[in-house]
Amino acid sequence: MIETAYPPGARIEVRDAEWIVRTCAKFRHADGDSYRVTAVGASEFVRDEEAVFFTELDQISLLRPEDTILEQDDTPRFAKSRLFLEAVLRRTPLPQTEKGLALADRFLLDPLAYQQRPAVKALEALRPRILLADVVGLGKTLEIGLILAELIRRGRGERILVVTPQQVLEQFQRELWTRFAIPLVRLDSVGIERIQRDIPAGRNPFLYYKRVIVSIDTLKNEGKYGQHLEKMNWDAVVIDESHNLIGETSLRNKLARLLARQTDALLLASATPHNGNSESFAELIRMLDPAAIADSSTYQAKDIEHLYIRRTKTDSEVRNQIGTKWPDRGPSVPVRCAATPAEEKIFAELTSVWLAGEQRLGGPVVGTANRLFPYTLLKSFLSSHQALSKTVANRLRSAEEQREIDALKVLQQLTSRMTDGDSAKLAALVERLRDIGIGPRSRTRVVVFSESIETVNWLHTVLPRQLGLPVGAVDKLLGNGMSDQTQTDIIEGFGLSDSAVRVLVTTDVTSEGVNLHHQCNHLIHYDVPWSLIRIQQRNGRIDRYGQTRQPQFDALILTSEVEGAKDDRTVAEKLLAKEEAAHRSLGTVETVTGEYRPDREERRLEQDLLAGKTVEDSLDVRPLDDVLADLLGSVGVEQVDADPARADAPHLFNSTEAFVKESIDALRLLDDLEDDGEMLAFTPPTDLVRRLSALPADYLRMHGVRDRMKVTFDRKLAQRKLAEARDTKMMWPDIAYLSDLHPLVDWVTDKVLVQLGRQQAPVIEAAVDEPVFLIQGIYSNSLGQPTVVEWMAVDGEGVVPRPMPEVLGEAKVGPGMTNTLRAIDLAPLQARVGDVVAIARAHLEARRGEYDAKVVAPLNDYRDKLQTWEQLILDGLPVSGKDDKGKAVADTVERQRQLLDDMKTSGVPLLRVLAVLVPEQEAAR
Repeated sequence: MIETAYPPGARIEVRDAEWIVRTCAKFRHADGDSYRVTAVGASEFVRDEEAVFFTELDQISLLRPEDTILEQDDTPRFAKSRLFLEAVLRRTPLPQTEKGLALADRFLLDPLAYQQRPAVKALEALRPRILLADVVGLGKTLEIGLILAELIRRGRGERILVVTPQQVLEQFQRELWTRFAIPLVRLDSVGIERIQRDIPAGRNPFLYYKRVIVSIDTLKNEGKYGQHLEKMNWDAVVIDESHNLIGETSLRNKLARLLARQTDALLLASATPHNGNSESFAELIRMLDPAAIADSSTYQAKDIEHLYIRRTKTDSEVRNQIGTKWPDRGPSVPVRCAATPAEEKIFAELTSVWLAGEQRLGGPVVGTANRLFPYTLLKSFLSSHQALSKTVANRLRSAEEQREIDALKVLQQLTSRMTDGDSAKLAALVERLRDIGIGPRSRTRVVVFSESIETVNWLHTVLPRQLGLPVGAVDKLLGNGMSDQTQTDIIEGFGLSDSAVRVLVTTDVTSEGVNLHHQCNHLIHYDVPWSLIRIQQRNGRIDRYGQTRQPQFDALILTSEVEGAKDDRTVAEKLLAKEEAAHRSLGTVETVTGEYRPDREERRLEQDLLAGKTVEDSLDVRPLDDVLADLLGSVGVEQVDADPARADAPHLFNSTEAFVKESIDALRLLDDLEDDGEMLAFTPPTDLVRRLSALPADYLRMHGVRDRMKVTFDRKLAQRKLAEARDTKMMWPDIAYLSDLHPLVDWVTDKVLVQLGRQQAPVIEAAVDEPVFLIQGIYSNSLGQPTVVEWMAVDGEGVVPRPMPEVLGEAKVGPGMTNTLRAIDLAPLQARVGDVVAIARAHLEARRGEYDAKVVAPLNDYRDKLQTWEQLILDGLPVSGKDDKGKAVADTVERQRQLLDDMKTSGVPLLRVLAVLVPEQEAAR
């Protein structure tokens, strides 16, 4: 019969590896008691691996700190001991009570306080769950990277899932690697093919790869991934463009709700966070916190400000910090194009037949059910005759009324007679492109937007000839019909300075999330969407943080002399001016119409025009919902000048560079290392190469990373290499920046930790008056998250009233030490280990109370809030709905209460003897 349990936090040895217990459950059977132990790996080859052991099947040994064996360090300058202490400090997660930023200035990005504030907000919350709603271009990807980095430092970011639109997969993956050194496996079509080669058929890919980026459309394939996702728990889930999740019946929404239940941290991102419907937005917020909103129709911005953050470019902190990294945009210039005779005939037909409505002799061409179709025809024509031709042909296949069929055939004839030379917009576009500088010898780039696939295909065909450019100088990007890899290649190619592409013609598939500003600051609207939001989204592709030149915008405005014609001056030109005015005064346009979604904006505008209203009437009469309008201003962050708080993250070495370089040198980790003062180059060992397997195979192959790895701690060199990468066919730089999260730093840390034998602690000569024992003490909660972390120094009088890192500094433990290798009598020290551990345990137990006050207070606050929420929900339910709805509410409350219980400190402390400092003169005794 087994007599010893394995409490959470205890260190155990199983299968010749060290593990830390997370949970331990007892089972009774005929032969006695046995235990099911869930643990996480602590030693090198199993670190952070989750495992379940049964005492009936495995020999589980409880490692007691009292059994620590002391050994004398015989390395020069006590390198092994100093490196070991630094590695332990780095590897130990920060406690739950530490809310400051630990790594904010350790990455390849400008240290902007406004981009760091979301990380502070996420860490201050009970759980890191937040909706990042900054307007287009402020750098939400960077904000996400900073949050993930802080979670990783806290031991809460081992398993990460990032879900994005397909067209930004590689862009997002590259940003997290080049800026933060966080590698993600990309599961697009190429990545899925790779998985099929690398892992056994039927294996859960999310078990094989711990940090994954995948498109929402790929992930929602229930047949391929549903069964795997239902079995997975994550430390952090990121969902980009999260406004696409709204709608309870959609597969995307179902997927998001599943992920929300199975992750600790949840980061949602969207520049257009809601659709104007308070119930739909409440549904999104409940994914972050089920008890945030009691009544979906009545809530205030202050109710959710702990879950939500939004800034615009007009915010003072943003404007003060962006500087030259984001120049103010230029004006939106309407380029008027007088319609050609062939186009005027179509204007006349549309005006007199299709848009005349009841004034037309014989009544409207279309019935009431299709009353908006004439505006579909108009918008197609304002795009191009090619778009109109396609729209007419499609309609002819479904039209049933003869008068509509006859009218469509007239349009078809008029359109078929048009040639490229009859297009006023095409001529104006070619002239404008030449004025901008597009030509055979120019490196200038322009992106041209159109709503119509037909227009994009046509421009892609005719522009090279019109401009005297080779075919490859004009590229196109469509959503439908293009593979994910093709879309990625086109976007990446446009961002390379040595690419042959000069003009990118695209639909609105690229209007969300895609970066087009690296080589381009000119954008032309070939046709203007009848939506302020869509115009803003398009402009945001080049008007965004990191743009170093003034963004320039043009819009082609087709004009007509036909009396009563609704040309581009009727709608497009006015919307263009309205978007510009709103951008400059408000920083965003969503509140102007009160519709909050492009399709709803367009539909309402068409309905208003049909009713005889002007564009001005349509824009100005809609009353705003105060709550939803408030959410599109600055929300969730106080306007403060002070920098975000910094974490107390103890360290022994002055920098990561010093630690890594001394580790490599002292332990002889890299035989062929070249260090020119700026860059480190070496042949990576096999176990280090394995840690890079998440990165794109093309990147690893092109730069020969598996054969010769190049890294740097020099921020300026890394920034220069990142910029130079855009001059090549590979946007991933050949020299990687060594942030604290880089796999090389992680690999070095592991190599240091295994130098010391299991349950061994070094003895070091230092500037102390008596032996000082260095002890690490940790309490955790049931989720395995540290709640109490203490670094203790114990001398003859008890625990020194100063933290261990400070004691190390006073003892002059550093690179200037000299190891005389004189023999130290370890027996007296060894005899004291048990008593020292008891002193440290008592001190840690006393300190636990102080930590618990900080841990429990927010848990109790939320418990009270949960009770209030439950009562409000139940009070508002009709009698007929109390059974089913009441059960759902009770289930939610029970899950949240269980979570609160799990977040409290539990189990026994993890105590570890790290080292012993002895007086230098004592070594001679």
